[in-house]
Amino acid sequence: MRKEAVRYLRCPYCSGALTMAEGALRCSQGHSFDVAKQGYVNLLRGAAKFSADTAEMVAARADFLAAGHFAPIAGALAALARETAPAPTGGDPGCVVDIGGGTGYHLARVMSEFPGFEGVLLDISKFAARRAARAHPRISAVVADAWDELPFADGAASVVLNVFAPRNPAELRRMLRPEGVLLVVTPRPEHLRELVEALGLLRVDEQKDERLADRFSAHFTEVARERSRSTMTLDHQAVPQLVGMGPNAWHQQGERLKERVALLPEPCEVTLSVTLTAYRPLV
Repeated sequence: MRKEAVRYLRCPYCSGALTMAEGALRCSQGHSFDVAKQGYVNLLRGAAKFSADTAEMVAARADFLAAGHFAPIAGALAALARETAPAPTGGDPGCVVDIGGGTGYHLARVMSEFPGFEGVLLDISKFAARRAARAHPRISAVVADAWDELPFADGAASVVLNVFAPRNPAELRRMLRPEGVLLVVTPRPEHLRELVEALGLLRVDEQKDERLADRFSAHFTEVARERSRSTMTLDHQAVPQLVGMGPNAWHQQGERLKERVALLPEPCEVTLSVTLTAYRPLV
């Protein structure tokens, strides 16, 4: 946890400003949050609404992403962030935030486009936060629930990322500067299509983009939309990592998955297809 990033955070209980001293974040009301030895801070308020990714899921994600399979998404996201981010005007530029950012893979790539900014990653999994805290020299990691009130000050962020993660439009609007940009990455219906039938994976809603637009319309206006489509070449080690790093991990049984993966060709060509949408806050 970097001292430079603390000014963008707020106490999850009283919404007061936080300061960092002696290995903890504290507010004026006496609430205190220790910085873990792995470098992240837990600002979770009460019980989470959904289960956090396990250590095994996070390890699978780290290994899969390190192999570069999602590099096209990270590259497209960084380019869109560079094109749509507000121009610096002097003073505090605001931070770059990744909501539900996992291990920090995407945020680390985007941070290369913003050398003067602090990055803050939020994830409900402490196992993800541990890895994210080491993903980039200017990333600070926070454990919190994306469905709850977010522990960020009003207008803290200039850029907010949301990649395959929960979305709370009202809170995202509150924490984003009026001139800021929200970048949302969602899977398209053909995403992983070669594995959906073969392995019994969750399907992408055909109306996902439309439903997203409806949810955001009260708080944001869309300013850009693009699609990224490529092909991943996966072996029989990478396929279980892909399945095990996301929501499919909660629905797949180990032995049955191994049997199904063994029936796939090796290597297996798998479609990677997403929509990247840029939003500005309504004023």
